[in-house]
Amino acid sequence: MDFKKINAAIPPRDEMSAQRARDRWNTIAKPVGSLGLLEDAIVDIAALIGTMNVCIDQRAVVVFCADNGVVEEGVAQTGQDVTALVAGNMLKGQSAVCLMARTAHADVFPVDIGMCYDVPGICDCRILKGTSNIAKGSAMSREDAVRAIECGINIAEKLHGEGYRLLISGEMGIGNTTTSGAVAAVLLGESPKNTIGRGAGLSKEGLFRKQRAISVAIEVNQPDPKDAIDVVSKIGGLDIAGMAGLFIGGALYRIPVLVDGVISATAALVAKRICPAATQAIFATHQSSEPSTKKLLDALGKKAFITANMRLGEGTGALCALPLLDMALSVYNGMVSFDDIGLAPYDIHNV
Repeated sequence: MDFKKINAAIPPRDEMSAQRARDRWNTIAKPVGSLGLLEDAIVDIAALIGTMNVCIDQRAVVVFCADNGVVEEGVAQTGQDVTALVAGNMLKGQSAVCLMARTAHADVFPVDIGMCYDVPGICDCRILKGTSNIAKGSAMSREDAVRAIECGINIAEKLHGEGYRLLISGEMGIGNTTTSGAVAAVLLGESPKNTIGRGAGLSKEGLFRKQRAISVAIEVNQPDPKDAIDVVSKIGGLDIAGMAGLFIGGALYRIPVLVDGVISATAALVAKRICPAATQAIFATHQSSEPSTKKLLDALGKKAFITANMRLGEGTGALCALPLLDMALSVYNGMVSFDDIGLAPYDIHNV
């Protein structure tokens, strides 16, 4: 897969549509810019999709499920069987992301991109039965990482063809805050101590094992920080690669893709490093409690509009952004203008 060609094929931002969307906000009978980052998000969606007529009424959460061999290092409280258990609950509509998605009017699509255990009925895009232990060698081959990225791109294409207008990048996999912490440390040029937290609730000793596992993995594998695919293949996970592909696919097919928590943000940065033009399809939503999230969003040039110390994963934090975007669109599409009520508009040059 030639990512340079893919990057060149990504349509550029439609600045005319962006300006029309901004003009619409500025003529609505309310203080200019008073919905803050929500206004910016609608403008950026308009630029991505190529029209000021923004509609996100059909949306999906794509949950990439994968296992990580690094759990051998004692970096998680639970075993790899839990990944399949939660994925099965997603298929039954019983997991946290499914319950929240119903409220946010979104569909949930769990995808097996690399689980160790079978889950009958799940979308089968499995590349491997889990990755290898990154503390002992590469997580996967470069070819497998590329295949996982391609899987994410293909899913974006498929959902675009089915009429979906917005996607959320979700993940499920025991040990994936360790792999994402490792990838983030290398791509950000940070110490592992600055890029990982306690994930699903590790003890102090567990956190130390996690930090040590990442340090050892980086030393053993020597990932190239200038080559994001090399980094993901050596110390990352299949879920990270799949989500990176989803972001790239979103840019190719002009679908906004919402970033969830730290793992999703890591994948977004991988996507940006592989295909810089994909950045326009990446939309921040919340800043999780994991320590590297803010640094990752800064590296992406994105600002989250929710801070609630969430760290559940699965796409749940990003789902919380949908009602806010819906409310912003209700104003954008439905509110009267200054002209309609006979008032002079704000002078935007003095705002």
